[in-house]
Amino acid sequence: MTPADLLAFEAANPHHTPTKEERIRRELGITPVRYVVLLARAAASQAGIATDPVTARRVREQASRRARVRADRVERRT
Repeated sequence: MTPADLLAFEAANPHHTPTKEERIRRELGITPVRYVVLLARAAASQAGIATDPVTARRVREQASRRARVRADRVERRT
């Protein structure tokens, strides 16, 4: 599965829904968790950025937001 494949799938399915999770399993043959990991790598790769810069940027920005939220939660606990 190439960065282009992953980014094309994400562009066609931008919202997180139960249907998207089913499609990830059925069409890509991987778990949704694995998909997120591979998608993040694809979005950060030169090949991914060259293939679909808009989707790659959106994925990177979403990942950054999620990381900030997680960091804030950890910081509030300590």
